[in-house]
Formats: sequence, structure tokens, C-alpha cells
Amino acid sequence: MTEPLVLYSVYNKVATITLNRSEKRNALNPELVNLLTESFLRAAEDEQVKVVLLKANGAVFSAGADLNYLLQLQQNSYEENLADSENLKRLFTTIYYLPKIVIAQVEGHAIAGGCGLATICDLIYAVPEANFGYTEVKLGFVPAIVSCFLLRKTSESIAKQILLTGDLFTAQKAFDYGLINYVTPAAEINQTVMDCALKLCTETSANSLMVTKQLIGQTNNPQLEKMLDFAVHINARVRDSDDFKKGIAAFINKEKINW
Repeated sequence: MTEPLVLYSVYNKVATITLNRSEKRNALNPELVNLLTESFLRAAEDEQVKVVLLKANGAVFSAGADLNYLLQLQQNSYEENLADSENLKRLFTTIYYLPKIVIAQVEGHAIAGGCGLATICDLIYAVPEANFGYTEVKLGFVPAIVSCFLLRKTSESIAKQILLTGDLFTAQKAFDYGLINYVTPAAEINQTVMDCALKLCTETSANSLMVTKQLIGQTNNPQLEKMLDFAVHINARVRDSDDFKKGIAAFINKEKINW
């Protein structure tokens, strides 16, 4: 029997959503994106859930886009790529606007879309060994949707450094940049994250958490929806570019790209 791509469980008012595609380094594809969105919506509607914990099985939190998915993108029409970009936007906005607090527990590398998935959460814990990065420019792609959220978490100068170089950086750097909240040793992260989640459940008002999260999101991001709509169209357009096709072909064939 095939294991589900996303696991969902509830304990003491904490819903745990787990990426369960470790054999593919928890790489994102349309099915996984849709299942994650459904899981977060399930948690949002569950009156027994107060806090949501996002984590991943395996050594990598998420390596970004799946190889077969990248191949498919090259064959898609503009309309198909537009719809696909809308699905990724829907996942990210579902997390961002979720009426529950979302905690990310990052115990492996979080790359490209996987980095966006982690850093869009409300509170982010990572082990020191985890690397982060938006590597899209190295593949002829653009970090369009995730950039809308990144620019709200850090300065324009740091955002340019991260997005334009495409380089990986450590969990400590991610903390210094303001992308994550805590760097926690691997031996302690399970207990530390659960302690945080249970403290929120027992010491704070669910309604107050929801309204405070909404207040921060809506007052800090008055143009977010407009930016995201623009980013979705950029995403779809760049996928039809020669550079994107060249970059993905080289990546899949494990060849050095001569830009």
C-alpha cells in the first residue's frame, strides 16, 4: 500500500501536517501542493485544532520542485502554467491567512519553493544543519510568488542578495536575515516545538491569536494580493522562456549551465 504524500494527525489541539515524500526529498508537485492546501484547510475548519505544526519526514524538508514536474512545466501552455501558479499561490495564502497559528519545524534543507513553504509560516524553528535558499535564478526561473512574502520579512537589500545570487545559506543566516525565529539543536527541536505549540494552546485565546494574526497580515501587507496576482503571471510567462528551458534541461541532465 502506497504511503500518503501528506500525513495529518491531531494531539492536544495541535494538528501536525507532515510532508511524507522523503524518497523524492519532499519535492513539490501539483498533487503534493493540493494535498497540503487541503490539510491546512482541514485544520482551519477543525474546532479541536488551535495550532498547526508543519514538518517533514526524511533528511530534507523540501528540495523545491519535483524533476518530473519541471519537465511537465516545459510542455504546459501559458494557461496551464497560469493555473499551476495559482495553485501554489493558493497554498501559500492559505498558510498566510490561516486562522490558526502555523509553526514550521525544519530539520533538513529547505530549497526554492520548499524555502518559501517554511518561511511563510508564523513561527519557524530550524536545526543548525539546515540550509535555506531560493535557487530559481540558477535554473533560468524566478522566485516570483515567494518574493512577495520574503520582502515582508526582511529588507530589500537582503532580499536582493538572497534572490539574485540563488546561493544557499545556513539556518543561522536565515535567523540573522529575519526569515526564521529559532535555531534549535536537532536533539531538542521536537520537544521545544511541541512545548511552544502546547503553550499557545493553554495560555492564549484562540480568537485573540486569530485576530492578531489577521491584524499583522492585513496591516503589514495592504498590496499583497495585487503583488501575488502579478507574480502568478510572471511565473507563467517565465516558464515559456528559452532560459528556463535551457536551465531545466541542464539541471535534469546534471550538466553545468553556461549562462
